[in-house]
Amino acid sequence: MGIKTYRPTTPSRRHMTVSDFSEITKFTPEKSLLAKKSKTAGRNSYGRITVRHHGGGAKQKYRIIDFKRDKLDAAGTVVGIEYDPNRSANIALIQYEDGEKRYILAPLGLKDGDRVFSGENADIKPGNCLPIANIPVGTFIHNIELYPGRGGQMVRGAGTAAQLMAKDGGDAQVRLPSGEVRIVRLNCKATVGQVGNIDFENIQIGKAGRKRHMGIRPTVRGSVMNPNDHPHGGGEGKSPIGRPGPVTPWGKPALGYKTRKKKSRTDKFIVKRRNAK
Repeated sequence: MGIKTYRPTTPSRRHMTVSDFSEITKFTPEKSLLAKKSKTAGRNSYGRITVRHHGGGAKQKYRIIDFKRDKLDAAGTVVGIEYDPNRSANIALIQYEDGEKRYILAPLGLKDGDRVFSGENADIKPGNCLPIANIPVGTFIHNIELYPGRGGQMVRGAGTAAQLMAKDGGDAQVRLPSGEVRIVRLNCKATVGQVGNIDFENIQIGKAGRKRHMGIRPTVRGSVMNPNDHPHGGGEGKSPIGRPGPVTPWGKPALGYKTRKKKSRTDKFIVKRRNAK
């Protein structure tokens, strides 16, 4: 996967980059795996804005992804690699021997015609899914379950991969992309390999309109508002905010405000924090 640049015919084109979509081999989605995706524009059932800066954007259909990988001991063939507007990673269309089709996250190196398996006896190769108990220590994995049978919840973004560090008793230690080392049950499933589309993080948006296509509306700085609209507002010219640190429009600390509970029930599963010295 590479990055495509443009000649600077306009100011927005000068810094705008897009994916070259060289991994994409199938350009029409599978109709049976599409679902309606309605927009809320950040509003709740009363029509009141509860999430700011949402609205507009291009129409999208949701692609139903098989995060559970519960079609066991059945060989599937990769029909094509597709773009998914709902996530940073690409997706792969798999057709099984009985004719059923499913989408999975496309790992790095998966190509058309490759065969993927899900089950305890699957080979250790990208795209195969098996319990962590059957995966060798040191293997890079993604789409990791937190609870057996619920489906993969961790490490699903483009270019991400976790590493299986150790096994002990019924638990395994997994190092996540953030650097956090977390305990996961051995009977939880994971998919072998790194998520594809690794150049996603290098894409430059380039222009404001592209953000609007994504359904993201403009964000106005608090320092340019009036005092009755924001705690940072008011003053002559560019004034300091007059507070020890920046706050939200409702006066709560912003930028680095820790929201995790002091005594979370999942603390016991974290071996090493991502920001540990």
